[in-house]
Amino acid sequence: MKPRPQKPNLTLQPTTLWDYPSQHYGKEQQGDQNYKGATPSYIIWNLLQRYTTKKDLIIDPMAGSGTTLDVARDLGRKVLGYDLGPTRKDIFRADARKLPLEDSKAGFVFIDPPYSTHIEYTDDPRCIGKLSAAGDEYYQAMDQVIGEIHRILKPGKHMGLYVSDSYVKGKGFYPLGFELFALMRKRFTPIDIVAVTRHNKTLDMGNYRSAAEDGNFFLRGFNYLFIMQKPDTAPPKRQRNNPSKRPDRRKPKHKPQSGQRR
Repeated sequence: MKPRPQKPNLTLQPTTLWDYPSQHYGKEQQGDQNYKGATPSYIIWNLLQRYTTKKDLIIDPMAGSGTTLDVARDLGRKVLGYDLGPTRKDIFRADARKLPLEDSKAGFVFIDPPYSTHIEYTDDPRCIGKLSAAGDEYYQAMDQVIGEIHRILKPGKHMGLYVSDSYVKGKGFYPLGFELFALMRKRFTPIDIVAVTRHNKTLDMGNYRSAAEDGNFFLRGFNYLFIMQKPDTAPPKRQRNNPSKRPDRRKPKHKPQSGQRR
């Protein structure tokens, strides 16, 4: 059994390839380490450090085990979490396609949606995790979610979407990252795309690795982190005339007549 790696001190990730050897940082846990599909907390920590202040309200429309809530509170941010299957009392039951929030309320939105049908999150039939990436319904539902994020986010503020592509043996590969990025491009301005190293236990299991080699497919080694910005819709400020740049109203110089030297 491999020894657990030491948790290094948290620092801002300086490149577009992010890696941290633990699901959690510090001595405490953020969220629940036993929750399937939990977001590594250092990702949210980096995003909130870069794109928020203590005045911002942080929203997670698919809060899962509450990782975003714990990280936001560690950093002194106000935060609200929603989910169709709340796992704790401070997560409100709501559909990410219809959040009980006013327009332009959030200072930052983070979301880690289902990657097709790989995980059973809840018995609620509205759960997007029950929709296969092989069909249009998944993308239609996520388009509604992205539209709702746009509605609640303040102009000029940012969102982060964390997702992996999907491969189903015998059925095929589904590029969820590219598909969801295209949906976000309809409403948001891209800021950057980060590749996050996955530390899923299955990547080290011999039977999974053998199956991938024998079946000539790839295990998912990274997740996308799409960082987007809602355009600032405020009208541009009118510029005052600069007296030093007034048009020159002096008489034009005398033009030489035909035959004169120029």
